[in-house]
Amino acid sequence: MLLTACGTPAAPEQKVYDVTSDSLYVQKVENLSADFIMGMDASCVPALENSGVCYYDFDGTQKDVYEILSANGINYIRVRVWNDPFDAQGNGYGGGNCDIANAVEIGKRATKAGMKLLVNFHYSDFWADPGKQQAPKAWKGMDIDEKSDALYEYTKQSLQKLIDAGVDVGMVQVGNETNGFLCGEKSSDLGGWQRICQLLSAGAKAVREVCPQALVAVHFANPEKADSYVSYGKNLDYYQVDYDVFASSYYPYWHGTLENLASVLNHIAQTYGKKVMVAETSYAYTAADTDFSGNTIGEGGAVPEYAMTQQGQANLVRSVVDTVANKMTNGIGVFYWEGTWISVGTESWEQNSQIWEKYGSGWASSYAAEYDPEDAGKWYGGCAVENQAFFDEKGNALESLKVFALARTGNIVENQADAIEATHLMLDLNGPVALPETVNAVMRDNSRQQIPVQWHDVDTEAMRNGGVADYTVKGTAGGMQAVCYVSMVNYNYLQNWSFEEGYTPWVHNQITAFDELNIEDKITDSMTGTKHYHFWGAAADSVEFTLEQEVTDLPAGSYTYSISIMGGDGGATDIYAYVKRNGEQIATAPTQITVYDEWHTATVEEISVADGDVITVGIYVKCAGPNAWGKIDDAKLNSVTE
Repeated sequence: MLLTACGTPAAPEQKVYDVTSDSLYVQKVENLSADFIMGMDASCVPALENSGVCYYDFDGTQKDVYEILSANGINYIRVRVWNDPFDAQGNGYGGGNCDIANAVEIGKRATKAGMKLLVNFHYSDFWADPGKQQAPKAWKGMDIDEKSDALYEYTKQSLQKLIDAGVDVGMVQVGNETNGFLCGEKSSDLGGWQRICQLLSAGAKAVREVCPQALVAVHFANPEKADSYVSYGKNLDYYQVDYDVFASSYYPYWHGTLENLASVLNHIAQTYGKKVMVAETSYAYTAADTDFSGNTIGEGGAVPEYAMTQQGQANLVRSVVDTVANKMTNGIGVFYWEGTWISVGTESWEQNSQIWEKYGSGWASSYAAEYDPEDAGKWYGGCAVENQAFFDEKGNALESLKVFALARTGNIVENQADAIEATHLMLDLNGPVALPETVNAVMRDNSRQQIPVQWHDVDTEAMRNGGVADYTVKGTAGGMQAVCYVSMVNYNYLQNWSFEEGYTPWVHNQITAFDELNIEDKITDSMTGTKHYHFWGAAADSVEFTLEQEVTDLPAGSYTYSISIMGGDGGATDIYAYVKRNGEQIATAPTQITVYDEWHTATVEEISVADGDVITVGIYVKCAGPNAWGKIDDAKLNSVTE
């Protein structure tokens, strides 16, 4: 087949991969076209190799990592490009120091290994994502026309460098996770979307001129916010942005269900006739941290659907691929994010820090503080995602890497237990303390089977007499470790107290009109389980609502009511838990929202209940700030024992 620098050969033949596995269970994904994209973001590789990292095939042979990826089903490499990720002295900001020179080096290696390149322009000097979209230093102070011209010229010149190097550019992404922000422009400002779309159009124009056969992609995140994706599609259409592919990030621990992902992308594909794809996804194969810098997802970060194992990692990839290929209109592929980003050292944080600073192989260096003082400037350090890579800390390829090739053919092996699903119990202090005799074994095919469990060192008497407390009990099932998380509590008289069962019997009253008030399925934002009540309002002074539940037939006595909330951007707030008795409010307890993952619990004590009383418990929330948001979870109504 003939290749051009920015071309895609017509009617590609199905490549045959010499990949087998004795242990990885992969059900064949039907209807995969020969050119379905099995992509990998591998932007940090040069920085890692400069830091001493080597990569090894399954037999222990050291090889070019791009050749290893290509041999295991990867046909596209995604590489991010920052304009100038260096300070005036030439010190790199980190994250791979991913300028266009880095992209050229990667592109040449990817092309040599038979893969295409997706060029991911952030139009920033460092990370661009939903939380930050700064303009490059050189573009600071430009008006929108000057910035558009600069972006157009930069895109053209960068792509020309790739072409001159013989790189096979198949797709170009203009912007990265541009959720209403791009290059310093904000959609919330007057005319914001028009300016954002002007920048996107400038980038697309450059791609069409330099790489006319390459696909142009736009990229957004947070598909769990379906209304936002509808808005993005409408604005792109209204301002006539020229693009081919609407791409979404999908991280299972943040972005809801695959069913929702398919729904929001199908709307775009069917409404506007666009191709759709997943530009970023990943999952952890272990909870271990190997570079002393902490990880984005660790113990407790797994989602219930997938074990935190190599098989679980492969199952997630297979599920995402199947969703894009078979449950989406015009689904063209999936990119895994930074599956080659592993630890650069294992001795100590101090030793690793010197390497990160010198070569930029951590997520950020201290030098990034001049550009991003509020994030990188405070939290610079190591990788944070090495436990989501497809290579271990020594650079050895993991068996799960084979999923990209095996998804095309299938690989059915003995369906053994792969992991033990954690058990969560909430037990009444006044009731019996008994642990389950069986637990769920997560099988290789991601199904569940009940198997016997033996718990170790369980002191049920101490748990019963220890008051309200949490316990972690370990055991053995099928030769693997089992864990049971036990919460000893006073009996909770509220139904659906952690919102796992949806809305009923909770009732919300949206006093003012704002954007979102709903049950959200997002384990990382929940206190218990995976669900919670979520609210968000874009406009100032828009958020005001109540959420409450009525309880009848309570035994006479004294009770305590509590409910927890976290959130941010509230501005001036009025938030309190309240209790009504027979329709009349009798008590309140103030609370607040501050920052992400900082939960505050409001507690109303000494609630006196007589026979026949109807008790209503709830929370009132009013926020003045624009973009005020929050999560509500763990409502409890407990009797007070004498």
